[in-house]
Amino acid sequence: MKLFIKDHLSFILLYLITFICLPFIIEQLDGFENHYVYFSFLATTLLMILLVIRYLRRKKMYTHLKKENLDQASFLVYRPHAPIEKAYANQLKAFSSLLLKEQDTHQDFLQEQQLLISHAVHQMKTPISVMQLLVQSNQINDVKSLGEWQKVKAECNKINFSLNQLLSYSRSTQLLSDLKIEAMPLKKMIQEVINDLKDYFIEEELFPKVTIAEDVILYSDRKWMKVVVYQLLSNAIKYGEKYSTVHIYYRNGQLSIHNRGETIPKSEINRLFNLFYTGSKGRKRSEATGIGLYLVKRILMTLDHPFELTSHDQETIFTIELSKSISTAAD
Repeated sequence: MKLFIKDHLSFILLYLITFICLPFIIEQLDGFENHYVYFSFLATTLLMILLVIRYLRRKKMYTHLKKENLDQASFLVYRPHAPIEKAYANQLKAFSSLLLKEQDTHQDFLQEQQLLISHAVHQMKTPISVMQLLVQSNQINDVKSLGEWQKVKAECNKINFSLNQLLSYSRSTQLLSDLKIEAMPLKKMIQEVINDLKDYFIEEELFPKVTIAEDVILYSDRKWMKVVVYQLLSNAIKYGEKYSTVHIYYRNGQLSIHNRGETIPKSEINRLFNLFYTGSKGRKRSEATGIGLYLVKRILMTLDHPFELTSHDQETIFTIELSKSISTAAD
């Protein structure tokens, strides 16, 4: 009520002046009955003056409220004059402080979660490494059970891949602060990833073929680009047709990974990049998590490398536009 009266104080004063003081003054000067038109003119003029003054005092606020591109600073009122503006500004400041406090709490929670995931992943990696060493030594000592040891090795590799994927996902929340742009030979980087996936290629009986010139230099973040290529090649192997070739080639500023296999339905292509979406092909495989392509999208968007996924006639191609980040000996 107090705020309402304060906000309408100028109208109350105008009413008192117009309908109490003015008739009395006019009556004292020359009689009110003969100057009703004059009274109306003065009352209208005073009302117009009041409206103009109120508009000028609140012009900034009206302009501010009409802004379409709002950010956190847009919620603050610059130099409030009227009581309602001051009350509004105080409420917004309190709200803004509350938001910042909630943001800090959420950030602390994310950091704590990331630490827990990192710790858990590293704790699990040690026994997996021990298991891989045991498998390697027993493969040599127990040739009769070679096939069984190969299966154990393959399962260890799958667990290791999932742990790395989880670690990359938890760290991707702070991707921007972790970026380090450097020059790297594109072919060498691809071959390093293929070497990491050598056993997976052999197990699934697919063959990688790289067609990239030696002098193609990519300017990007090596660590995160390797995560992208690792994920894309893993998908190409996982969903590729047995005994086929996975082609990795660079042409006209674009890096493409091309594999034969079941065609991805058009209705699913865009949704494949949503977190935890596995699609009809992923549902057939229990190990599909719906994290990999989400990570790929997040990393490539942060690195400003546009991409496209196409699939038709049993052929799937993932293309990354790198022309802005590539140099060759011909340049």
